[in-house]
Amino acid sequence: MNLGERLRTLPLRRRLVAGFAAAMLVLLTAAGAVVYWRVQYALDRGLDTELRSARAVIIPLVDAAGHVTSPEAADATGTGWQVLGADGSVLDSGGAAPGRTLVPDSALPATGSRTLDVGSMLPIAAAPYRVEVTVLGATDGAASYVLVGVRRDHRDEALRELLLQMSLAGVGALVVASLVGDQLARLALRPVERYRRRASEIASGSGHRRLEVPTRRDDEVTRLGHTLNEMLGALEESLTRERQFVGDASHELRTPLTLLRTRIQLARRRERSVAEHEAVLDELAVDVARLADLAEQLLELDRTSSSHGSSGDLVDLGEVVAAEVGRWRAAHPDRADGVVVDEPDARVHAAVGRQALERIVTNLLANALAHGSAPVRVVVRREGGHAVLQVADEGPGMDPDMLAQATRRFSRAPEARARPGAGLGLSLVEHLAVSAGGELRLCHAGHHASTGVAADVECLHDDRMTATVLLPVAPARNAFTKSSSSDS
Repeated sequence: MNLGERLRTLPLRRRLVAGFAAAMLVLLTAAGAVVYWRVQYALDRGLDTELRSARAVIIPLVDAAGHVTSPEAADATGTGWQVLGADGSVLDSGGAAPGRTLVPDSALPATGSRTLDVGSMLPIAAAPYRVEVTVLGATDGAASYVLVGVRRDHRDEALRELLLQMSLAGVGALVVASLVGDQLARLALRPVERYRRRASEIASGSGHRRLEVPTRRDDEVTRLGHTLNEMLGALEESLTRERQFVGDASHELRTPLTLLRTRIQLARRRERSVAEHEAVLDELAVDVARLADLAEQLLELDRTSSSHGSSGDLVDLGEVVAAEVGRWRAAHPDRADGVVVDEPDARVHAAVGRQALERIVTNLLANALAHGSAPVRVVVRREGGHAVLQVADEGPGMDPDMLAQATRRFSRAPEARARPGAGLGLSLVEHLAVSAGGELRLCHAGHHASTGVAADVECLHDDRMTATVLLPVAPARNAFTKSSSSDS
């Protein structure tokens, strides 16, 4: 396992502290290097000034033979000096300089001057020098040099002391920074750990609980807490609706299944003729058909819940209404006059899939005919940025409480339970309309219930039961809001 993989396995707090410490180490090292370089430069500059002054005094004192004519004057400069021959041998020396050459032949310059350090600072050299070698010229056809040097003992000691102090200060600063970083990381991650413990409690069964988020703070952690609370609320609502759906579906399926079981048990109690068996089979066929219709509606609702109701194409609403009403009249010629269509003066297009639009029209029409009274009036028009479909009937309508929950799955009024249907039609219409970015309104006797993107479009203001679907004339993003109101 390499270093990167090992770091990734560490807890987040340790990784934060390690990263903070590494950044501080780089910063302290860079700062120490700059300080060390500036101090070294200042000390070397002082020594170089002393060397140049001594060189200016000593060079005029060197004669043609390579000897200093006034050793006393050369020694008065306070430096060590040497006169070197072309082969690097010492021709003359004085001051603190030893009798042997201080620099190797390879360090001698070809022209001009050269400054270099002799002896290392670490480890400590016995005789550290800073020397300057200057080319004199030719003596009997051979080049000679003047070497001027000063001891670096004080300079090296100052730099070593500086390195020690900066190292101790850097280690101390790094330790303090790591401790501070650890505390900061602990404080920053404490709300996250608190959220984790509360989330664990919620996962253990306390689904009604929420994360404790400070109200007077607005930072990344508190925003995360609010988002998680919103997510928990949405999950709880979704789970509640799913549980209710399963319970309602079980209740609705229990009745036809019980009837089937009862009819089968009754049919087996005695021998029957072929005609009697056919009669029993006809009764069973009715119950099976009811079960099939219920299953088909549940599957259709599930398919629409997992798909989008909007479409990039525009569909002619009036054309779809005319086609669906025509199919109903063809199937029920004796009741053909029970549906009246107010056709629009111009084409009304809606940004919704044709199949979804057909399901909306069919379900609204079937709902009005099953639970209302003829004549059923279908109105198609365009108002503002919406295509409007209104279906009104002369039935008894719904009371305000039922109006507010009519779009819930399997929701039916007590008097409607004896009629065909499972209470899924309006739920399907609601989902298709809202998925397309539209709105479903249910109105009766001055009371209204609305689901979807609210639009500034008026409904039919009379005592008839009216279902209004508002669809955008251009593709819209999904939205889902629900409200109910009562007009005085």
